[in-house]
Amino acid sequence: MSFPAVANLFTGFTRLCKGLVVVLVCGHIAVQIFPSVLTYVALIPARTIPFGWNLITSGYIEQTVHEVLSSILGLLFIGKLLEPIWGSREFLKFIFIVNFLTSVCVFITAISLYYITMQENYLYMPLSGFSGVLSGLLVGVKQIIPDQEISPLKIKAKWLPSIVLLLAIVISFFTIEPATYLPILIFGTYIGWIYLRYFQRKQETGFKGDPSDEFAFSTFFPEVIRPVIDPIASIFDRMLCGRSEASNDARGYTVGSAPLPGSDPIDATRRRERGARALEERLATERLIAAGAKSKTDEPERDATDNV
Repeated sequence: MSFPAVANLFTGFTRLCKGLVVVLVCGHIAVQIFPSVLTYVALIPARTIPFGWNLITSGYIEQTVHEVLSSILGLLFIGKLLEPIWGSREFLKFIFIVNFLTSVCVFITAISLYYITMQENYLYMPLSGFSGVLSGLLVGVKQIIPDQEISPLKIKAKWLPSIVLLLAIVISFFTIEPATYLPILIFGTYIGWIYLRYFQRKQETGFKGDPSDEFAFSTFFPEVIRPVIDPIASIFDRMLCGRSEASNDARGYTVGSAPLPGSDPIDATRRRERGARALEERLATERLIAAGAKSKTDEPERDATDNV
């Protein structure tokens, strides 16, 4: 890859993502300079009451350098793809909802583990990190460009959330305290999928969710075990989707069981096509810029040759 292409790869990041990067960096620096701050901003289950704000702040606090660097890179590159499609307001809303609900689920899990095992470390370990939001954003990538091949990995985007979770589970067998990161990744992925599947409102139509089969819960698993996953997932689907379908019927989006033109499955397909087009246009623009930069560097060489 040429230098102009590499340089262009690190441009075009959105203002919102840059602002969130500043928040992540400042949070990391704060807990390094003033370690006692971690007690108030990280999620420590025994102190969440009365420090309830840590359900929000914990997601923006990275405790190590490699964690903050990986979060920054993930946010910038995923945000570069998703924010132009979702819009800045929806992108920020998604981050807030996934971060908060992930923290709530992690808090409940930690309290439950304490009562099951009676080990106090579940109550007092500081839990924090942006990884839950990033795993949720990967679900957004799965939804928008599921069949896009990610180079140089040579895997389709729809498998990214599943691969990340699988790697995290495997690594958890070789780490001392997997409870500090594994629940955050799992709940971040699941909350992100629930929001996109049932609650995200489309700007163009006002519809909610993405009921397409290509975005079903079983698509996170290999096809071999999907027949086992589908019956279980359908129970929760009926619980969450019942209100959505009733709302759509009330609005006139369906007639009996037949969806009208422009209903959610069709809109989901259009959204994926729009995401693929946006990615292709961005890649084409980057190639043109790289080609233009290369031609400019070639011109002085040709002039020098002519002078000789």
